[in-house]
Amino acid sequence: MRLALILLLSLSMLPATAATATPPPPDWLDGLEALYDAGLRVDGLDDRRFQPEAWWDIALPLATRKRGFTVETIGSSVEGRPLRHVAWGEGDTRVLLWSQMHGDESTASMALADLLRFLGEHPDDPLVRRLRSGTTLHFMPIVNPDGAARFQRRNAQGVDVNRDARALATPEGRALHGLRERVRPAFGFNLHDQHVGYRAGDSDRGTAIALLAPAFNEAREVDASRARAIEVAVAIRAALEPRIAGHIAKWDDTFNPRAFGDLTAKAGVSTILIESGGIEGDVQKQRLRKLNFLALAAALDAIATGAHAGLPHAAYEELPENGETWPDLLVTGGTLVLPGRPQARVDLLLRFEQPLLGRGGRIADVGDLGGEKARRVIDASRLYIIPFDPPGSDATRERGTFGPGIPAHFHLARDAEGRDVAWTLDGDIDPTLPMPAAATEDSE
Repeated sequence: MRLALILLLSLSMLPATAATATPPPPDWLDGLEALYDAGLRVDGLDDRRFQPEAWWDIALPLATRKRGFTVETIGSSVEGRPLRHVAWGEGDTRVLLWSQMHGDESTASMALADLLRFLGEHPDDPLVRRLRSGTTLHFMPIVNPDGAARFQRRNAQGVDVNRDARALATPEGRALHGLRERVRPAFGFNLHDQHVGYRAGDSDRGTAIALLAPAFNEAREVDASRARAIEVAVAIRAALEPRIAGHIAKWDDTFNPRAFGDLTAKAGVSTILIESGGIEGDVQKQRLRKLNFLALAAALDAIATGAHAGLPHAAYEELPENGETWPDLLVTGGTLVLPGRPQARVDLLLRFEQPLLGRGGRIADVGDLGGEKARRVIDASRLYIIPFDPPGSDATRERGTFGPGIPAHFHLARDAEGRDVAWTLDGDIDPTLPMPAAATEDSE
């Protein structure tokens, strides 16, 4: 008996290895998702490349005073586009949400349009009532409209607005900073998109959503404000886990003294970063748009009701960090055919300017790439790689050159002369069409 007791005590002193159980999602979430699918999703934003004016043409009729919203212009972009602040709610807890400070990161802007519709068109929904009485929501959608107009990261001055929180050199950065100083929110949501190639930790799974409660100092301490942000991040994970389990990660929390999220946290705001990555087949990020909507609904309800308090930090800390960024396409074992040169058995690595859409492909590497990984793989071991120069290509480039940095234009053919073509990459590909039979993709 004594030996058994000693053994039992010894086992109880061993470190726990089981993962912390993620809290269950809210019981109302499935009903909200059904409502979203039935008609909450705003029309006109099916393509994630949209003009900022088009977004406001859709959003302003949704955010009327009759529906409980106020809208004001708080500045102008470099090129004179309006920067607007939308407010809604009657509660004491102020929340600031901003999107698309990188102009080519539009997923959250689409979701915010859906959220405006939900708040305005369903005033008697229990969730809307809780949010209205418990919070006042302040939105600054499309912080960087000039970048959005070009679908580029930086603003019209070439400045990364998200790295302008300290210098405040841009009118867009000054407008966001000024709004934060005026509103003095308790919570902030910094809404972004990240590269679709990120893996969740050291797995082969793509990161669909990455979360972060940013550090407010270089020591990455957790004070009461950051603790609340961590708890809200756990509420988001709880909502998303049943939908994208294994595809949720965590951003690196190294403090950046130029970044808006970090300096907002330093100002005492419980800040949550949401990064939308990629889901294979979701080329316009419409599935991620819905996940953003559901994540924000769950997070805001947790804030409005105080339900975030006491959620286990371990459910956030145990999330894997963003791991490797996989390239977009790996072609293995093909025989490269160049005019007047010996044939060579090579692998090709390719990256696309717009990975989910398969646009703007360029060669990243050529040679023995054994051990490399990619989002998609084509086994070309029985095929010939035959580069070609597309019409209108740069005449100053030596004909037949092929290597890193070159736009990707080649056939995969069954014969060295290229008469029997199995597949063609002409700069862009259609990701909805099948690749050669041996192609594989990482699972969702």
